[in-house]
Amino acid sequence: MARSSRLESGFQDRLIKTLEKLFPGCMVFKMDQIQGIPDLLVLYKNKWASLECKRSASAKRQPNQEYYVGKMNEMSFSRFVSPENKEEVLYELQQVFAEKEDDDL
Repeated sequence: MARSSRLESGFQDRLIKTLEKLFPGCMVFKMDQIQGIPDLLVLYKNKWASLECKRSASAKRQPNQEYYVGKMNEMSFSRFVSPENKEEVLYELQQVFAEKEDDDL
């Protein structure tokens, strides 16, 4: 396994654990490696988000990733997430999940 793959994989595993703590009862799925589809799908109550994990903010983006992250963000919430922006993305996700929860009441 390439070193860069291990780094991204380790970050992704830690991110999943963080998501499960922040959103108790959520389900996090690692998506199939279809070109461009974000790595993670997060289901929480009646909401969802997708996250494309990168080992660093400067890591190369694969063809179609920008498209799918943008399209899924229009539908719900989707972001590129790396160690450099993890806290910001998690904060935004908490806000979006809370807003949508309020809208459903």
